[in-house]
Amino acid sequence: MKLQIYIYCASLATAGAIFCIFLWFTDFVRKLSIDKIELTEEEQKEIPILIKLMLPFKLNVMFIARSNSFDFIRQVSRDQLLMSGFDQVLDELDFVASKILAVIFGLLCVVASFFVLSPIYGVIVGSLLMFYPSLWIRSVIKKRHLQIMKALPNILDLLTLSVAAGKDFLTSLRDITARRENDALNEELTRTLHEIQIGKKRSVALQDLCDRVKLSDLTTIMSAVIKAEELGVSVGDILRIQSDLLRSKRFSLAEKMANEAPVKILFPMVIFIFPVVFIILLAPLAMQIAGVFK
Repeated sequence: MKLQIYIYCASLATAGAIFCIFLWFTDFVRKLSIDKIELTEEEQKEIPILIKLMLPFKLNVMFIARSNSFDFIRQVSRDQLLMSGFDQVLDELDFVASKILAVIFGLLCVVASFFVLSPIYGVIVGSLLMFYPSLWIRSVIKKRHLQIMKALPNILDLLTLSVAAGKDFLTSLRDITARRENDALNEELTRTLHEIQIGKKRSVALQDLCDRVKLSDLTTIMSAVIKAEELGVSVGDILRIQSDLLRSKRFSLAEKMANEAPVKILFPMVIFIFPVVFIILLAPLAMQIAGVFK
């Protein structure tokens, strides 16, 4: 009995040591500086660790990323970087090169698993590595679009009040963005204001905003503002109508997500919660039955 207790304590100590080593390793990789990437410290923190580790090797596969057969992939990557807000941090060629390197490293991981570990683990790890850049950029885009959708009705309300009070549309937009926290929508609107300040036409800058974000709600609102400017219609009335429509749509989306919550929580309950409950309830009974037969 004492030997089992010692073995159990030793196992817990070993697991704790491995966990501490893992935390130290992740902290070391997070602080890893790559001299070949000309990024600020803030931008380096935003880029995932795996992509930061791949970028120093981008010159080895840059000829593949620049080839004509990768024109479509470069265009898709450019659009994804614009939608995610990483276009000023990562170039599309660098991102395509990181995708190519991820595929190469994933294939090497799969091949190495046939000689070291079980092939099934190598296939799983290699597949995750190969698709990691695409999965990461899609998750960033989804999160950014969700932030914009949440902040858009409040922005419209403030714009409506400011325009109704007699301010110009651009002046109202500049005052609101200066007082809000720097979220995804505020970042895009600030960028649009800077483009207008350097001489770009307002309708063109608003259209470029829609082309960057590619969010249907934002595109509808900005298109209405552009049409109102062209036709001479009051921008305040357009903003009020769009704000009411967007708020109704957000309420409908919230109701839909609330109705989907019970279905989504069913899978984690079956996999993680129910087995633990069964173990707690049936383990004492199983031990008593085993003692009787023993």
